[in-house]
Amino acid sequence: MQLELKPEVAAAYKSYSQRARVLTETWAQENLYCPACPSDNLHQTPKGERVIDFTCPNCDEPYQLKSQSHSFGGRVMNSAYEPKIEAIHAGTIPNFLFLQYDLRALIVSKLFVVPKHFISQSIIERRKPLSDRARRRGWVGSNILLGNLPADARILIVEDGHEVPKDMVRDLWNRFLFLRQQSIQSRGWLADVLACVRQLDRETFTLADVYTFEKRLAGIHPQNKHIRPKIRQQLQVLRDYDIVEFLGNGLYRIRRP
Repeated sequence: MQLELKPEVAAAYKSYSQRARVLTETWAQENLYCPACPSDNLHQTPKGERVIDFTCPNCDEPYQLKSQSHSFGGRVMNSAYEPKIEAIHAGTIPNFLFLQYDLRALIVSKLFVVPKHFISQSIIERRKPLSDRARRRGWVGSNILLGNLPADARILIVEDGHEVPKDMVRDLWNRFLFLRQQSIQSRGWLADVLACVRQLDRETFTLADVYTFEKRLAGIHPQNKHIRPKIRQQLQVLRDYDIVEFLGNGLYRIRRP
């Protein structure tokens, strides 16, 4: 993977945003690979294709690319809200690639992928409708709440201007592939509970520690009135798939990849 951007491909553009778009799209077309299978390239979708920017020629995994020059925070603006929720429930939501570039140094400084099996309704935020004075008045956009995802959902491909080995990327992808066997609702619960566990920021934790997030989880899942039993259920699923280990007496340990 070459991390340098090619200035010649954007030589005809004067606008900063247009130059950045052409530079990053060209780089992605020439350098992206599929984290889900052995394919070392992705195919760019036709211009004007909505939602999906790239697909894998081998396994058909779809990808949407988000690029910007500054770090991605806990909230990232995205497309229309209702179609995104419908895509989640229909299973057609793409995987999301987040690319950070340095236009002065002409380099890709960071790139990570959030697999679609981590994308649930609980991490999609509804934005306020556009005002009556807007060209698309009434249009409702969405935000992807990256800050609500567990760290495991951000699989690094490039970090600090250095490529992460492909086998490591694909191993981390496969570690949570079991989420695709779960219902849409179960995926959200598993990711939300794992995010709480990760927020504790320690290798071992107790059931009581996770219970401290009861109010937060109740806010995310207001339809569920039995939060503690649901927490125990999710920890059991995470244990069954070797994400956490039960040590007994309410004590758990996060298993390292």
